[in-house]
Amino acid sequence: MRLQFRSTRTYTARWPSRGVWARLQRMRIIAGRHRGRKLLAPEGDVTRPVTDRVKQSIFDVLSLAIYDARVYDCFAGTGSMGLECLSRDAESILFFEADRSALDLLNQNVQLLDDEHLCQIIPGDLFQWFARHPAPAEQDRADIIFLDPPYRFVRERAADLQELARRLAVDHLKIAGTLVFRHDSSDTLELAPLERYDQRKYGTQTVEFWTDYGESIPF
Repeated sequence: MRLQFRSTRTYTARWPSRGVWARLQRMRIIAGRHRGRKLLAPEGDVTRPVTDRVKQSIFDVLSLAIYDARVYDCFAGTGSMGLECLSRDAESILFFEADRSALDLLNQNVQLLDDEHLCQIIPGDLFQWFARHPAPAEQDRADIIFLDPPYRFVRERAADLQELARRLAVDHLKIAGTLVFRHDSSDTLELAPLERYDQRKYGTQTVEFWTDYGESIPF
């Protein structure tokens, strides 16, 4: 089912400051067959875990697209977004993470849910990984891609992120698939050839939804 594309929507909500967010340690699955399961979260600010309210808002947008979806979780951290999709009956999750401490927790979180057969974890530099690997067959491409880089990358590696988004759009995202891009609200970045169809702001962070199918949104 497809809904006609209209205009970019923007939502703004009051939300804790980045300092408050960095101190949040509790993470959990909020819906699906693993609802309520606690996940291991990092200490400090190695990653930026998504809080329950932000996660709920994101999955309200994606709800009709998750079942049987192939999902990429780029800059996955400890896996909160990909594992939420898994709990909601996504077909498979491909995680990308470079930080060693986050990788250790990501592996443990996957094992906690006992769904290792549905998950693959790619360690190391994902920019290099996508530059080296050819495009998969159309049926193996992603329905949903989470792109959640360190906030500083939007300023310091803008060209690299734009090239990554181009590769994802051309070689890895299914037609009418969705890329979810989270970044600091003070920054902006265009992700051609994708088109933004939804945008939501929560204090210091912004979540954007992009698609490669300009006439409609994918669900």
